Amino acid sequence: MRIFLCAGEPSGDLHGANLTRALRQLHPGLECVGFGGERMQAEGCRLLYPLCRLAVMWFLRVLANAPTFLGLLSRADRYFRHHRPDAVVLIDYPGFNWWLARRAHFHGIPVFYFVPPQLWGWAGWRVQKMRRFVDHVLCTLPFEVDWYRARGVDAHYVGHPYFDELRLQPFDADFVARVQAGPEVPIALLPGSRTQEVTRNLSTLVRAAARLHAARPDTRFLVACFKDGHRQTVEAYLRGRGLPVEAFVGRTPEIIRAARACVAVSGSVGLELLYHGKPSVVVYRVGRLDLKVARRFLTARYISLVNLLADRELFPEFLTDRCEAEAVAQHVLTWLNDAGAYETRCRELAELRERVAAPGACARVAEYVLAVLRTAGRARSEPAA
Repeated sequence: MRIFLCAGEPSGDLHGANLTRALRQLHPGLECVGFGGERMQAEGCRLLYPLCRLAVMWFLRVLANAPTFLGLLSRADRYFRHHRPDAVVLIDYPGFNWWLARRAHFHGIPVFYFVPPQLWGWAGWRVQKMRRFVDHVLCTLPFEVDWYRARGVDAHYVGHPYFDELRLQPFDADFVARVQAGPEVPIALLPGSRTQEVTRNLSTLVRAAARLHAARPDTRFLVACFKDGHRQTVEAYLRGRGLPVEAFVGRTPEIIRAARACVAVSGSVGLELLYHGKPSVVVYRVGRLDLKVARRFLTARYISLVNLLADRELFPEFLTDRCEAEAVAQHVLTWLNDAGAYETRCRELAELRERVAAPGACARVAEYVLAVLRTAGRARSEPAA
């Protein structure tokens, strides 16, 4: 049995790796192949192309990389034609994955969409593509199932795969203890995993830190960088500012755990903040044109997954084309200066975590995919009446 997987960004690579491991545990002889990243490869998925290195976002960047995407689509099409996997599993990454679904559907290969795009929030009309080209939508948010089924899509709730990783995530307890042992109050700054996110949001995070430090000189700041290039960008931006800020690579779990509160660029890290119950402010700064376009299509009340799950604003959030440092700092100062407000928010996050943070999503996806394929195989092998 052969399954083709496609993930195009770091979080998808993480979920794809966990899914690859779960599939191979249930079916040791299964072959996983496709597009993804180093984590998927480490779990035994044979990469036809390291797509996660190409993680891009927003319209102009996608257009600039169009020839590469077209080449990869052609390569996948040839693979589907000549090697015909038993199933295609798409993980997040809308845009390219729509086209991949189209080609798989053309070849009669069952398509499963794991971590489906949030069509209910910004592009409801695209559900027609989902209905036409995707056979099974495996939802990560509870309310998605009813939305998809009401529109004629076969949808099933499996839970969010990020909680699989968080439950097993190792961390350096000594690092956390050292941070918390100091006299300063640690605040986490989380600038995102994509270079574009870092460059666009870093000024807001640092300026918010400056305002916080001016109001509370006992604060210190820890920046959780995804890779060394991001750390270098952060350190260059901080040079000469005189702020007590340190940047680290590979320390995101420790920094979140050690922090009193966090300021984060919107993304799947919000689920990690929920898991640790950390009061946080979420920002997402984009270009003026991008924001105008996004607001024409955005229909969800919130951009943060945590707020969507809670159906209210537990994490104050800012989708903006300008610096919101003052407002961000004021929210954090409220938690630092008002113990009652801080404890209330921690309790609300803990209650939400109990409702939605069940692990095992990747195992449930693996079981579902293999059960569907086994059923289809039996149906093909039975003689016609």
